[in-house]
Amino acid sequence: MSERLQRGLWLTAGLACVAIGGIGIVVPGLPTTVFFIMAAGAFARSNERLEAWVLGLPGIGKAVSDYRAGLGMPRRAKVLALTMLTAAVLVSTILVDVWWIRGVILAVGAIGFAYIWRIPTTPTSLRGQTPT
Repeated sequence: MSERLQRGLWLTAGLACVAIGGIGIVVPGLPTTVFFIMAAGAFARSNERLEAWVLGLPGIGKAVSDYRAGLGMPRRAKVLALTMLTAAVLVSTILVDVWWIRGVILAVGAIGFAYIWRIPTTPTSLRGQTPT
C-alpha cells in the first residue's frame, strides 16, 4: 500500500474519531476521551497539524497528553467513568427484554470496565508531568 494511501486512511480514521468524540461530549454514556486519544494517534501518522490541534484542545488535550505520557487517568475521572459505565449497563440490561442482547451488553460493559480499571490512576498532583 502506498504511503499516500496509508496517510489518507489514517487521516480519515482520525477525523472519524474526532466526530464520534465530539458527539460523545453531548451524548451521555458515549465516551469522549478515548476517541480523541485514538484521533491523536491517527493524526500522528497522517497530519501533524491536526495532532497538535487535538493536543491543544481545552480540557481534552491535557487528558490525551497525560495518557500518551503514561500518566493514566486522574482518580476522579476514573471513578466517574466507571460509575457512568456501570449505570449505563444496568439501565440498558433492565430496558432490554431479549436475553442474548442483555448478555452482549453485560459482556461489552465488563470489557470496558476491565479496560478502564487497568489504566493507571494518577493523583491530581502529578498531572502534566512526565513519568520518571
